[in-house]
Amino acid sequence: MLNEIQKEIFSKKHEKLHLSLLIEVLEGIVEFKSLNEEFQLEILEITNACYRAKHELINDRVYDGFQEIFKESNELGEYHPYLTNVESEDVLEGKTVELPQRMLSTQKAYTFKSINKWLDNVIKTGNMVDISELDIEIRITPKLDGYAGYDDGSTLYTRGNGVRGRDISFAFERGLQVAKSAQRGLGAGEIVISKDYFESNLSKYFENSRNIQASIIAEKNIDKRVQKAMNEGAAVFYPFSKLENWEGKISDLRSDFDAITQNILASCDYDVDGVVLECKNQKIKEKMGATRKHHRWQIALKSNDEKAQVEVLEVIPQTSRNGKLTPVVRINPTKLSGAEISRVTAHHYGMVRDKKIGKGAILEIVRSGLVIPKIEKVIESANADIPDVCPCCNEDLKWVDDSLYCLNTSACKDQIEKSIIHFFDTLGNNDGFGTATISNLNKHGVSTIYDVYLLENNSIKLSELGYKEKTVKNLQDALTRSRTVEIEDWRFLAAFGLNRLGLGVAENLLEHHSIESIFDLDTKELVKIDGFAKKTAIQLVKGLSSIKDVFQKIYSLHFNLTVTPKKSDQLDSNSPIAGKIVVFTGAMTQGARGDMEKQAKLLGAKVGKSVSGKTDFLITGEKVGENKLNAARDKGVKVLSEEEYLSLIND
Repeated sequence: MLNEIQKEIFSKKHEKLHLSLLIEVLEGIVEFKSLNEEFQLEILEITNACYRAKHELINDRVYDGFQEIFKESNELGEYHPYLTNVESEDVLEGKTVELPQRMLSTQKAYTFKSINKWLDNVIKTGNMVDISELDIEIRITPKLDGYAGYDDGSTLYTRGNGVRGRDISFAFERGLQVAKSAQRGLGAGEIVISKDYFESNLSKYFENSRNIQASIIAEKNIDKRVQKAMNEGAAVFYPFSKLENWEGKISDLRSDFDAITQNILASCDYDVDGVVLECKNQKIKEKMGATRKHHRWQIALKSNDEKAQVEVLEVIPQTSRNGKLTPVVRINPTKLSGAEISRVTAHHYGMVRDKKIGKGAILEIVRSGLVIPKIEKVIESANADIPDVCPCCNEDLKWVDDSLYCLNTSACKDQIEKSIIHFFDTLGNNDGFGTATISNLNKHGVSTIYDVYLLENNSIKLSELGYKEKTVKNLQDALTRSRTVEIEDWRFLAAFGLNRLGLGVAENLLEHHSIESIFDLDTKELVKIDGFAKKTAIQLVKGLSSIKDVFQKIYSLHFNLTVTPKKSDQLDSNSPIAGKIVVFTGAMTQGARGDMEKQAKLLGAKVGKSVSGKTDFLITGEKVGENKLNAARDKGVKVLSEEEYLSLIND
């Protein structure tokens, strides 16, 4: 699934994340939003590092979607350092130097609707500084898909983290030229290579042009074919100021947007992944300013998706932890968006059945950034390739709506191992129980979560399984830690992996009922909860019934669970924050922020993760930047110090 470079990056970057979980997220089997904050951050760091190394796992659109989810779920919200700092361009090790000018990322959009909203903001800002819409100038350029750098005339820098980068001036010494025979010192730009030259001379030797860019800035052993490309002016440093562009009024842009952007894209013989729009009026640019990550007066419209027609070689069934079979379609290897694709995913076997997908079928596929792209449509159908038995345990399969399920939950190897891995991954408070360990335990008859916990006090059994004394101690310590480290009761419930019972649903459920009572609920009681549709309620009642005995055995092991505050208790609260949306930020001095958030929930408040226009109070601890406070005040949010907040709730 991952190539060798991606695996190397994973091995350097990951801490608790298991490779199997990363792959399930990339394939869409596990939702990114169902992961805890720690795993979400690791996936963002790994996928970003792979992209910067020119071996992307996901495209910008999927990555940006992950970032949005992370922004909503992490404790610091939009102020998390990973979100506020410019993403590092470098994955290569080496000494860094301060950039002569800060290099920010570019805000991204994917629809004309988002561009229209940005243009409205430009107009609104123009009115604030007495510039009418008719006097606003917009510039559009191609968005180069190269390696970002900055040339001050004497030194060429990588973008790095936007503040510090690597000195790669040796690239000019090797023969790298400035595009259009321009002089040095024109500031920000990208290292790129001509598409025509790449296809004619290098595509046989390099998977994509990004590998060329990486070779140009490698300090040692530059490929002689890349050296020739530089000598012939095919690989260049292209300053943004020299790009082909369109300049005009907002009304002209809106009336002929598609034609204008297509002309800009067609003007460039380099890899591009969209267009960049910027306001040229200096007063508007100064007023709009920038976040720590990007300029507000500039935005990129991304265009990543590519399509291809492919022939199906076979449809491979894969069994998930809940028994659902995922059809993975193997195709003739095809280059798409710079990567060689040999597998695509069908959503479920109902799609395989209805669209007649099987050996010999011709599909149109689109790569929207996932490791396994999706099927856009079937051009020529074939005999549907549908299994009769589970590929793992050979048990008969059953149709449930549009999906095939293996119901052999107690003996199907894939279901057993993936369910145990999911349990420990969701708890997120231990390590040591990855794919290899769980597979080995299952091979020796340790095939349930409860069986695994019995090993906590059975070092003899672990030794008999071949583990050394130190490993035995580490595994037992990890089990003890997973029980004794405090975790939320809703996270514990979600770890059992019931269909439709992810982290958010579990928390919502336990805001209304205790974890001990949920197994006695019926459908009528569940649909009374906001957000629970009848279909979800029916499945949950059935699912909870199926795991009741297993749950009770594991629950009896005395996990250290924090109880979710009940909304019924909150509604009766006369607290001044009852019904209010409260966000905590900074380092608290009177207690842990997590404890203060729990207390706020008990007082009837809804605790948010990031500030929005709907936030009522921003509670600030130590080391909170003035820009953050001003941004909150601009949204009408009341800012309270920790002392003011404690005084408010204690009066």
